[in-house]
Amino acid sequence: MMILKVPYAEKDQAKALGARWNNERKVWYVPDGTVSTPFERWIVPGANPAAPGKASGAAPKEKAGKVDSYVGKRVVGANFIELPHDCNPFIACEQCRAALAASGWTAAHAAVAGAVAALNAGR
Repeated sequence: MMILKVPYAEKDQAKALGARWNNERKVWYVPDGTVSTPFERWIVPGANPAAPGKASGAAPKEKAGKVDSYVGKRVVGANFIELPHDCNPFIACEQCRAALAASGWTAAHAAVAGAVAALNAGR
């Protein structure tokens, strides 16, 4: 089964060429044994074994540190910064002030706080 990324506006074209809809995975696909040449513009590189533009069929790996939060593990974002001790970054802490300012967290927090204050003032 070769996975396709078919825009909604083009679904009828893909279906006419022989693509099928997988309701469980919510994706269009080319059934096994069907020639994939007519579907090349919709083939998802990296999602299919031996797909054009990608020699390996391996799925891209998740970035290290990102895990599913449903299993109770901490999800680490792109702007994560490890603080030297267990403190609340929303409360001023002299030990963490420099690390938070260097990461851009302080500026982002100030911008969000300003936006929230403006919304609350408009009530």
